[in-house]
Amino acid sequence: MTNEELLRIIEQAAKDQATELDLSSKKLTSLPPEIGKLSNLRSLHLSSNQLSSLPPEIVQLVNLQKLDLWSNQLSSLPPEIVQLVNLQKLDLWSNQLSSLPPEIVQLINLQKLYLGSNQLSSLPPEIGQLVNLQSLNLNSNQLSSLPPEIGQLVNLQSLDLHSNQLSSLPPEIGQLVNLQSLDLQDNPLDSPPPEIIKEGLRAIMNFFRQQLEQETDRLYEAKLLIVGEGGAGKTTLARKIQDNNYELKQDEKSTEGIDIVKWKFLLENDREFQINIWDFGGQEIYHATHQFFLTKRSLYVLVADTRKEDTDFDYWLNVVELLSDNSPVIVIKNEKDERKPGINERGLRANFTNLKETLSTNFATNRGLPEILNKIKHYISNLPHIGTELPKNWVEVRKVLESDKRQYITLEEYLNICQKYGFTERKDKLQLSGYLHDLGVYLHFQDDDLLVKTIILKPTWGTDAVYKVLDNRQVIQNLGKFTRNDLNDIWSENKYADMRPELLRLMMKFKLCYEIPSCPNNYITPQLLSANQPEYNLNESNNHNLILRYRYDFMPKGMLSRFIVETHNYIEQQTLVWKTGVVLNKDKTRAEVIEHYHQREIKIRVVGSRKKELLAIIIHELEKIHKSYERLKYRQLIPCNCEKCQTSQNPYVYEYEKLQKFKDRKQYSIMCYESGVNVDIIRLIDDVLIENVNPILEPVMRNQVFISYSHSDKDWLTQLQTHLKPMIRNQKLVVWDDTKIEPGTEWYKEIEDALAAAKVAVLMVSPNFLASDFIADNELPPLLNAAQAEGLKIIWIPISFSAYEETEIAKYQAAHEPKHPLKSLTEAEQDAALVQICKKIKTAFQSANK
Repeated sequence: MTNEELLRIIEQAAKDQATELDLSSKKLTSLPPEIGKLSNLRSLHLSSNQLSSLPPEIVQLVNLQKLDLWSNQLSSLPPEIVQLVNLQKLDLWSNQLSSLPPEIVQLINLQKLYLGSNQLSSLPPEIGQLVNLQSLNLNSNQLSSLPPEIGQLVNLQSLDLHSNQLSSLPPEIGQLVNLQSLDLQDNPLDSPPPEIIKEGLRAIMNFFRQQLEQETDRLYEAKLLIVGEGGAGKTTLARKIQDNNYELKQDEKSTEGIDIVKWKFLLENDREFQINIWDFGGQEIYHATHQFFLTKRSLYVLVADTRKEDTDFDYWLNVVELLSDNSPVIVIKNEKDERKPGINERGLRANFTNLKETLSTNFATNRGLPEILNKIKHYISNLPHIGTELPKNWVEVRKVLESDKRQYITLEEYLNICQKYGFTERKDKLQLSGYLHDLGVYLHFQDDDLLVKTIILKPTWGTDAVYKVLDNRQVIQNLGKFTRNDLNDIWSENKYADMRPELLRLMMKFKLCYEIPSCPNNYITPQLLSANQPEYNLNESNNHNLILRYRYDFMPKGMLSRFIVETHNYIEQQTLVWKTGVVLNKDKTRAEVIEHYHQREIKIRVVGSRKKELLAIIIHELEKIHKSYERLKYRQLIPCNCEKCQTSQNPYVYEYEKLQKFKDRKQYSIMCYESGVNVDIIRLIDDVLIENVNPILEPVMRNQVFISYSHSDKDWLTQLQTHLKPMIRNQKLVVWDDTKIEPGTEWYKEIEDALAAAKVAVLMVSPNFLASDFIADNELPPLLNAAQAEGLKIIWIPISFSAYEETEIAKYQAAHEPKHPLKSLTEAEQDAALVQICKKIKTAFQSANK
């Protein structure tokens, strides 16, 4: 825009006594002094320009309430802004700000401050004086700490700290009594602990409230987990750590299941550090169950017997990487008889960045043992959570429970102990037990009606009981089948006698067994099933089959056993099941699911009248298992449907993700490398998967509210989110908008997945919305199609006057009278209208669920 054009616009706005002026996306590098003539202006939009400063005359805009400067080139806050004392909203997102001046406190009426995507490394303490602030966005900056004064923002409802460098938050956050939304993703936080963060906002606020109400203390404790093949020397290492003078035994008995011993040493600050050493049995039968105890924020030691040369380094290092969130690993070579074969340490380090050291020892002579102990002390005392400040009574209760010699206590006993040490609220007591459970210190399953009544103080009491079943000779001979009467014999010892129902539930909680349908009190543990595949006949004609494969970069053991437990109600005749496969039968449809472990593959074949529905169930159950492994990498392979491949037992396969990429690029055909012919991509997907369903989503196909809006109307989205928040918190609604997209993800794919999962679409209609090519080309078509074909409900909100009559949106009922769009209302009227709109969204969502 030329300067002359800009001056004409300003002149006309002054003549009209305009209250709003939109100069967004005009390639402006500066504003003329004449901008100061617009004394009636309440809203000024200057986003997506190239402004590096503002003219002094802007201070004359004494009635300005909203100033939109996002996506400019401001490197510091223009001093003129702080004189605009009537500002209620200031948007400085995506500039180059490195600091905020203390003078920002002059903006006493500010309610919304957006500072995301700048270069802020700190905030001035004076920010706490902006007591009317309701929304503060600080995402994607370089903040390493927050001032305690932030706790003075008592009216704050939304605080976005996404993607910073925060290692801790000030406890004063607990004073933000009106806070409804707190985004802490992508920060290296130790306080509050990750185990608290994952429980959500209320848990975080409870944690900080307890810190503020009392003194704090630090817990110096961590887990050392020793893994490796059976007979590698894991138990010897555990004993040597505990007692350097431990004498080797000729026939050291291998660990059955898990053994736990403790080791304590003094830190430089004279505080005692306790290491809980978990020695895991190496036999394959135990591998599937170990995953429940391979915890994050621990130190791992992989012991390799150089004499046997049987250590599968790739397997163990993959297991640790997959289940421990990349916790540090030390490899210890047990050089029996001084045998010293090398390992490809450089190759392992290239593939596993968490591999810290490779050390050697001879347990018979203690050669290398002092260095091993020093390295263990170093790495374990530098784990990120060590020394995190906790409420003092948390540490006191932990010590009391640690000294308790019992295997377990009742929930009532635990609550009484907490009460004795100053806890007054039940939710705080349960928060502590949940935290200790997540750390792997104790077991307390609060989501189970039976197990919630017991705190298991000695996890080995529970694991020993489980392994007694898996190692029982009669159960092994019966190919994994056992009864409640069998358990009476297996768990006959006094320490188990009164807790058999709880122990059985524990096995079922770990997906280690299931009750046979129509055969009460009879159970199967799939790990012990026969390895022989039974005889059965499944239609071999490929054109009557649905085939889908999962291929894994690394395949953890026990996945199919868990799948069998989850789908046991569908097992055909309750007999067509074996160690590596199962045949399911539902609604005259059959499915064969077979694990090919050494090919790192699960193959699914479905025949019958309702193939896609049964396949959707299978995908759903496999995806639940996949989600329990945060770093699991796999591909879905879809068979070619060309004429040659339809009659082949080994059709050419396509990766589902690649087919989706072709679709995204609007390329709708792909070549079969077996036949050389082009095949239709949409048909390829639809032949296997239910139309418009991303198989990576759970097959509750449409389960959320999708909000479509123009980024120019971001402020209106924020208002709608605020009004919807109570319904979301009470689990009345599941709502998605593009602010949920995390940095680094494929944003286009995220939007496509969300569109496929929408059962209610909310359109925030304005001229900006209607002018958006992305919305018109990518969001509206699938929503309007789904409204016609699948009954998706569309609700549209008139934000401002627009030409909506020229679009298909006019066919649908508005959630508010279009003759009085939200922008034309007073603030009080807007709030009243949004309350009614949210009620209509909730009603639409609930009716769509019926």
